[in-house]
Amino acid sequence: MYNARVVAHSISPQGPLSRAYAECETLARSHYENFPVASWLLPRPMRPHVAALYAFARVADDIADEGAAPAYERQRDLSAWQRRLHLAVGAGPAAGFDVETADKMDKIASGDLILAATAHSIRTLDLPLQLFDDLVSAFGQDTMTNRYASWADVLDYCRRSANPVGRLVLRIAGHRDGTLDGSSDALCTALQLTNFWQDFGRDWQAGRLYVPREAQVSAGADEHELANGGISAAWGLALERCLAVTRELFREGRAVCDGVGGRLRAELRFTWLGGMRVLERVERHRFSLFTHRPTLGAADVPVLLWRAARWNGARS
Repeated sequence: MYNARVVAHSISPQGPLSRAYAECETLARSHYENFPVASWLLPRPMRPHVAALYAFARVADDIADEGAAPAYERQRDLSAWQRRLHLAVGAGPAAGFDVETADKMDKIASGDLILAATAHSIRTLDLPLQLFDDLVSAFGQDTMTNRYASWADVLDYCRRSANPVGRLVLRIAGHRDGTLDGSSDALCTALQLTNFWQDFGRDWQAGRLYVPREAQVSAGADEHELANGGISAAWGLALERCLAVTRELFREGRAVCDGVGGRLRAELRFTWLGGMRVLERVERHRFSLFTHRPTLGAADVPVLLWRAARWNGARS
């Protein structure tokens, strides 16, 4: 169900890296997300490594969205973040700092802690560094691209912004299987697209639009209509078609939820169910996305538990 090396390399609470992983877990818990991040459902040995993955990506995402800084500055800072990870992975503590010594000195920056934990996970679990590079590439694209011409363009972005996370979680669990990777890619892309449609109004206000131009044209939607702060019938149709594409990807992504075992299976099933529940909310409120951002709350828990109990007997 998960690689024995995960257990062998679990983080000792008293070890010199404990502070680095604790920093990652603190960051993971401090940000609201629709979907679980290193939650209690995961096998305990996996949680520090998943938190490190999340923290690395969170910092990169924050750099890409850093206020009014010019795009070239954000690109520069992203490249620096990526180089620091490569150095830490390739040379260990010598690349930047000695974690144990710095921990005793109590003078260690949050970024250094996150890189120390991430590099340790990459080395000990043999995680593909290219997947981290793909994440940084997607965040770099965010600094330059705010419109997409085709579905192919949007899906290529998702291939780098979302799919690496699923593949890395599978690697952390010890799975290296092409079929699982393909289903995981579909699920991660579906979750990323769901977030795009959920944030439709917020992204528009920030100058971004993820509905591809070809989907707008086929629905007869004109971007200038959005300047009025409302969603027309044509835009409602465009969004409905985007939701249909997303639902199909969720269907393709169900297989990974059944292809793993134990607590990871429960984690992935609830992730799938939570994403589908948000998608339902977006569909229901698609004409009011400028004023209402669909989210999940405590009232959704019974529904998700009921659907999880019926997982094998129904396609939720």
